[in-house]
Amino acid sequence: MGLGRPILWAAQSLGSPNPRYNCNATGNRIPFIEKIALFEIVFLGTSASAPSARRGLSAQLVMHDEYRFLIDCGEGTQRQIMQSGLGFKRLNRILITHGHLDHILGLAGLLSTFTRWETIEGLEIYGGAWALERIHDLLFGVVLRGARPPMEINLRPIQPGTIFEADDFRLSAFPVFHRGPDCFGFLFEEKPRRPFLPERADALEIPPGPWRRDLVNGKAVQLPDGRWITPEEVLGPERQGTRFVHVGDTGRTDDLLQACRGADALVIEATYLEQEAQMAEEFAHLTARQAAELAVKAGVEHLVLTHLSRRYRERDVVAEARAIFPGVIVARDFDHFQVRRGELVWVKENGLPSQPENDEN
Repeated sequence: MGLGRPILWAAQSLGSPNPRYNCNATGNRIPFIEKIALFEIVFLGTSASAPSARRGLSAQLVMHDEYRFLIDCGEGTQRQIMQSGLGFKRLNRILITHGHLDHILGLAGLLSTFTRWETIEGLEIYGGAWALERIHDLLFGVVLRGARPPMEINLRPIQPGTIFEADDFRLSAFPVFHRGPDCFGFLFEEKPRRPFLPERADALEIPPGPWRRDLVNGKAVQLPDGRWITPEEVLGPERQGTRFVHVGDTGRTDDLLQACRGADALVIEATYLEQEAQMAEEFAHLTARQAAELAVKAGVEHLVLTHLSRRYRERDVVAEARAIFPGVIVARDFDHFQVRRGELVWVKENGLPSQPENDEN
């Protein structure tokens, strides 16, 4: 469990030639060897209920290779997308944690923009039945009002279990407790795989190129010198892939242990502090302490808190959670992370002073 383990710091952009660094215990940066990123998340909105001067309403973009998933779409999300530089291309899958307005109102503006720009061919919105009813009314009753949508819109009701699958990862939904029915969290999970062992390939004098690629994909290959090499000769034992868990609004943690168990990173709300735990219970939200306790019990490697109330200073949220889970991070708008097996890589900060000195929400 990564209590107190420093996160990795990466260059300011994925294509940057600058070296990447790991922060040691004193905060100094030391070079580290870059690995392939599995999942990435960009925080587009980190405020609870209403926006603040520095935080927009709930929205995060999760990326893996060519796949992009927008999780929730609070009011103003399309502006956050433009300001982040991510753009609208391939933004065709949206996951909704629940149907409260601060998590869905941004869909209206997003669809309105799509009607003019026609940047995507189809839009799939995944959510619980109650959330999709509200979204249907918003999009078809308010935005379109009988007009033909600019692309095919599919509202896809979800149940616990796998809701999307690609060759190397699957996306699952699991139920969470919040005000209203059909609330969900999401698990992004790399499928188990056998790692390629370059030292064995070097010993067998396998040249770089398609031969190594095919071996990674489980195919036997014939080398230029006529030798046949099988995957068994260069692949290690199967190992569990990266697990990344996202939980939106929730008022309980006991029912989340199984979904969060052993996650490489957990993103979860921390709307209240423990001094107002009764109010948190009344409105079915978590305190920062409760979120941190869940991370400890579930053996989570890295914890990132979001959905912050404007009533608290950021440093106080950090302090409460850090007393339980020392390596916690409180996300800010436009923070960008990569989630790898056992690692959380900070690709880009939002440009504000480093945590926790800045207190403004």
